[in-house]
Amino acid sequence: MSLLLRSRARGHTAYIAFLVHRISGLMLGLFIPVHLWTLGRAVNELDAFLLWSDQPLVKLAETGLVLALALHLGGGIRLMMLEFLSWRDWHKSLAAAALATGVAVTLLFALRLT
Repeated sequence: MSLLLRSRARGHTAYIAFLVHRISGLMLGLFIPVHLWTLGRAVNELDAFLLWSDQPLVKLAETGLVLALALHLGGGIRLMMLEFLSWRDWHKSLAAAALATGVAVTLLFALRLT
């Protein structure tokens, strides 16, 4: 990651938000087809799937998915605000708000798993 943040512009909060949004989108793009395939199999083998999905590693992966979705949503909302609203100094705080919201949603999800 140090190569990505080497220049001053790339170390800016907006660039880090850009990276988080792109990486979470990539993660979702890779995960969702596997998830849909698994759900398709689960229809035929529901009991075995439910036992498998109760494992701690699967629950951790689900929490990671919720984090990726929340971060991607927050990043997308931030981008839409930057495109449709006039520039203000507080726009720098949008990246932090998007990150905080994503983490909060993930923590709420993780707490409901127990």
